[in-house]
Amino acid sequence: MKIDFAKLQDQYQLYKLEIDESIHAVLNKSNYIMGEEITQLEESLQEFTKAKFAISCSSGTDALLLAMMALDIKPGDEIITTPFTFIATAETIAFLGAVPVFVDIDEKTYNINPDLIEEKITSKTKAIIPVSLYGQPSDMNKIQNIANKHNLKVIIDGAQSFGSTFNNITDSALGDISTTSFFPAKPLGCFGDGGAVFTDDEELAEKMKSMRVHGQSKRYHHKYIGMGGRLDTIQAAVLNVKLKYYKKDLALRQEVAGKYTKVLENKSNLILPFVDKNSTSSWAQYSIRVKNREELQSKLKENGIPTAVHYPMPLHLQECFEYLGYKKGDFPISELVSEEIMSLPMNPYLTDDEIKYISEQF
Repeated sequence: MKIDFAKLQDQYQLYKLEIDESIHAVLNKSNYIMGEEITQLEESLQEFTKAKFAISCSSGTDALLLAMMALDIKPGDEIITTPFTFIATAETIAFLGAVPVFVDIDEKTYNINPDLIEEKITSKTKAIIPVSLYGQPSDMNKIQNIANKHNLKVIIDGAQSFGSTFNNITDSALGDISTTSFFPAKPLGCFGDGGAVFTDDEELAEKMKSMRVHGQSKRYHHKYIGMGGRLDTIQAAVLNVKLKYYKKDLALRQEVAGKYTKVLENKSNLILPFVDKNSTSSWAQYSIRVKNREELQSKLKENGIPTAVHYPMPLHLQECFEYLGYKKGDFPISELVSEEIMSLPMNPYLTDDEIKYISEQF
């Protein structure tokens, strides 16, 4: 048996007629930049997430930049985040000249450990960026309470978690600004790069709308230093179709995750994903921990089962962040998890036979 990790082609074929029609509508109008499909998407995103404002943009990375720019993050400002995440989380902080300040993760959820945040707050701290890793939000009660106490902003990196909830609220509607990614392999993906920012603050929303178009207040009049961060209309056309079916896809992801857990829970050599009782996960990944990762990956590959490692090296040990002065041992939980974590194929279309076949390899 040969298994597809994300089954992107399966999803396309499922919605092909509508997606093709939606794309051709853009082609026939030639409204490639900021076409009416953008407005339609943003209104649908607001309805889905219950955030007051949704602003589409060119990628999940640019979504983080827009959020920090809107909050006036300056060189030398400190932003607290996790070292166990994709590099974009901290890369964007550094790109603006601010300083990523890392806090170790919770060993069960793999998200930032809120109990360790306050000790890292200084007079230079301006914001906290929790990451909803693998699709599950962080403990936003604790994080928001800390932020309120110290007058800090909260930016949620929800690149992997669109549609997840914390206390029955989507993580897109939490924090001062929440971001997401529509990279093709994300739970809700387009056919290229794409992203969005969400906020309930009208002033921040208008600022980010301006900043994604080079800070324009009107054509060729620039109120802010901005960026070219618009979402292509064709990508919006794709997302408009896929968003219509996204609740169904999310439910299927929950089913797949539940089936994985059922067939793997008795495997003593595995640590399975944990979802907090206050949260739901969008299951961007189904990530297990194993001691013999390379050996197991080789065996699975030989049997037609692809795997991935999200992530093999924490950010504090990456060469590009050497200037921060961290060393091995500074964040022991992140380092341990990075050595053991392994993601199995995860998508809404995995069959029972495929899940059973995967489980038989352990």
